[in-house]
Amino acid sequence: MPLFGAHMSVAGGLHKAVAASASLGCGTVQIFTKNANQWAGKPLAEDEIRTFRKAIKEAKLKYPTAHDSYLINLATPDDALYRKSIDAFAHELERAEALGLSYLVTHPGAHTGSGVDAGIARVVAALDQVHARCSGFQVRVLVETTAGQGTCLGAKFEEIAAVLDRVKDPARLGVCLDTCHVFAAGYAITRQPDYAATFEQFDDRIGLSRLKLFHINDSEKPLGSRVDRHAALGRGAIGLDAFRRLVTDARFRARPMILETPKEDADGTEMDPVNLGTLREILAAGPPAPAAGRD
Repeated sequence: MPLFGAHMSVAGGLHKAVAASASLGCGTVQIFTKNANQWAGKPLAEDEIRTFRKAIKEAKLKYPTAHDSYLINLATPDDALYRKSIDAFAHELERAEALGLSYLVTHPGAHTGSGVDAGIARVVAALDQVHARCSGFQVRVLVETTAGQGTCLGAKFEEIAAVLDRVKDPARLGVCLDTCHVFAAGYAITRQPDYAATFEQFDDRIGLSRLKLFHINDSEKPLGSRVDRHAALGRGAIGLDAFRRLVTDARFRARPMILETPKEDADGTEMDPVNLGTLREILAAGPPAPAAGRD
């Protein structure tokens, strides 16, 4: 059975995210270990680390995950920003390791005009530096698929594969697949033949064994829009059938699936319970029936 969870706020303490996840019956959780829009973070206190680890154990959450800062750009050609990003990412990895997290999710970054090949080379060199600085760490970095806005890398499976294949220690990396991002990048998943073709391409270019975690989001924007706008499940351009296929796909039975959908509806309704309920309902209902003449 897939492990459903959501990205949770750490307001009031990191352990609060665990409590919120447990109250919703989640099997996993994702957090920011610091403010995602700031470079520096307050050092983690020993009692904070201890309380968080205890909370994770008591809640029996598996594959606890963090997402790194949005300021980090490991693909940048700007040397000052590059050095700052490497230092910040190593710091993120140190925090994740201290908290006993399984994964740290990161976007590949934006080449900002230097070109795809140059950007990928920078990402590979940065990850090699960080791995060397964080030798022996157990937490694994997951490179996230992206929508491809601007010059962001990761919208094509080939770009993710290039990073994983060129680093010195590929065993320390994996992939996070975001459903909104791949859809916006042009990979169709709504109809059964398209869903099958997209994951066949992923397997051919990257390998399903490297796919460790899903971000489960519908998309406000249409297929191939290259615009990253998350929507509640079934309220976007992807539609529920794709998510029915995903949560009932035997290949992903043990993968964590984390919501990054909007937290509130327009009327103020808390949406994590709604979206988690949707995931559980479609899992219980089983895969969608093929549409005659279409699927």
